[in-house]
Amino acid sequence: MSWLTEYVRPKIRTLLGRRDVPDNLWVQCPACQQMIFARDLEKNQRVCTHCDHHMRGTALERLKWTLDEGYTRIELPKAPQDPLRFRDSKRYTDRLRDAREKTHLDDAIVVAHGTIEGQKAVVAAMAFEFMGGSMGAAVGEGIVAAAQLAVLQKAPFIIFTASGGARMQEAAISLMQMPRTTIATRMVKEAGLPFIVVLTDPTTGGVTASFAMLGDIQIAEPKALIGFAGARVIEDTTREKLPEGFQRAEFLLEHGIVDMVVRRADMRATLSRVIALLMEGVTLPKVESPASLTEAKQPARTADV
Repeated sequence: MSWLTEYVRPKIRTLLGRRDVPDNLWVQCPACQQMIFARDLEKNQRVCTHCDHHMRGTALERLKWTLDEGYTRIELPKAPQDPLRFRDSKRYTDRLRDAREKTHLDDAIVVAHGTIEGQKAVVAAMAFEFMGGSMGAAVGEGIVAAAQLAVLQKAPFIIFTASGGARMQEAAISLMQMPRTTIATRMVKEAGLPFIVVLTDPTTGGVTASFAMLGDIQIAEPKALIGFAGARVIEDTTREKLPEGFQRAEFLLEHGIVDMVVRRADMRATLSRVIALLMEGVTLPKVESPASLTEAKQPARTADV
């Protein structure tokens, strides 16, 4: 090593002071590979300023982007942890603990109520960052609780989907959430309230096969992956080459699966307008309390003779 590196460089660093540069100042767009200043990306709601690619947002970001200031998150019912004592390469309880420490969420869904440009709404957002947004008993509990809150407040129910499907660590319990969440959406509709689904990247598996396709209005973000099975599985099963853009939001719009594809910057205004149109002139029927709707109706018992 020369005297420049051994003597001069340390002296210069001592005089000027060493400055640590954070590693998260820049984000690379996965679509166009351009580098974006992190602060600019946050202001643009995680949409690339070069190619308009919509990057994945967290569940808490969804609430922030959608609801007016002053919204309230609700505490969701607790579901049994690891009811099957499942273990693969790691114990399920360890996976849950790691996901909670990483995301600071209890599970793969958050629910809040507030207003969207003045329009009252209950909003649920699935968290893909929590174990791939997989749907287990806790997600089912969250959707049922959100539906009950919407009925109680006589407000539209909006859900942002982002999921890889059922949670394999809960096996049949996870599959049971498909009919359970379907019934929850039916409860909202029977109360005369709009149920709006916003499909984000990705929405697949059992979530797509249940409540995600039952909205009165189906909205998708640009180029969002939406489907049940993966494209490779479909190609291997049908032995046919799939068309360009298959399972993307624009393809589904052309084939009538979704009603509109909306840019993230326009989502709040679009939801507010849709809510106003759907709620205009609506006479809400008298409904039972949410608690009574979830209780099983027992047949009348007769006395033993």
